Amino acid sequence: MIVLVLSAVLVLVVGGCACIWWAERGGPRWVRVVALVTVTIGKVLYEVDRRKRKSGWGGSGGSGSSGGSDD
Repeated sequence: MIVLVLSAVLVLVVGGCACIWWAERGGPRWVRVVALVTVTIGKVLYEVDRRKRKSGWGGSGGSGSSGGSDD
């Protein structure tokens, strides 16, 4: 089931990128709309990730095993 979901996400991402490429070259209106939606979703996800990192939720401070003990 997870493979099916990830495959669908991959198809949507590749399709969105193709629409962005095609819209830059003057594609039809629906392609420009899909490209705009794709770029907008990317910007929103970027801002969410940036705010999450800024607030300290996405940090890696914790249980790494590269500590300084020599056995």
